[in-house]
Amino acid sequence: MKRKPLVALVADRKQLGLHPFHCVGEKYISAVVGGADCLAMLVPALGEQQDFESILDLVDGFLFTGSVSMVDPQLYNGPTLPEGQNLDTARDKTAMPLMKAAIARGIPVFAICRGFQEMNVVFGGSLLQKVHETPGMMDHREDSDATLDVQYGPAHPVQFSAGGLIQRTSGLGEYQVNSIHNQGVERLGVGLMAEATAPDGLVEAFSVKNAQAFALAVQWHPEWQYASNPLSLSLFKAFGDDCRRYQASR
Repeated sequence: MKRKPLVALVADRKQLGLHPFHCVGEKYISAVVGGADCLAMLVPALGEQQDFESILDLVDGFLFTGSVSMVDPQLYNGPTLPEGQNLDTARDKTAMPLMKAAIARGIPVFAICRGFQEMNVVFGGSLLQKVHETPGMMDHREDSDATLDVQYGPAHPVQFSAGGLIQRTSGLGEYQVNSIHNQGVERLGVGLMAEATAPDGLVEAFSVKNAQAFALAVQWHPEWQYASNPLSLSLFKAFGDDCRRYQASR
């Protein structure tokens, strides 16, 4: 029996007590296994200590997850972050080269939240570090005192671009999504196409123009309770289907 496609998820590097750990949120793993119907493999954030080409040879897709950490602003010539701001340069040095190489190879890529921000930077875009302090923009942050169901509940609509990947995949023109982020797109990267926008005009999803495979990034969190969300199910199924296509083509 042929195995299911193997999807790699790049871990965050976190300090837990006196030791560094490499972690991926279970909700992302569950969405790969249940929503995309694929096998999940966690890739530690060790940068070039592991051979990137060997990882690329092994897998049939990549999911780049959300995280509490922020992309290092040095990578997009952004303003210096305040002292103590949560960075994860180990993830930056692992996820971003793998993302660039995977898209170039035609390996399916699905990027969420921090992964969305990573993809914009990979393609030469820049980020707003505090969307809520930008004139004319909404506050896209969650209420940290609320329950998870409230934090991840529908927060605002997004409008899908006509004929775009999301609109074609889901059949929807608009949908209510959750909103749990400080950062956002300032300048969209070269070769990226806006797929969804919030009421304030902020780009909430984009795809890679002329990509050989599924290459989509969303700012919201489709992995949260994906099984009861029609939009999330359609996106994870489309991603999984393309991982199966890539696996069969090798």
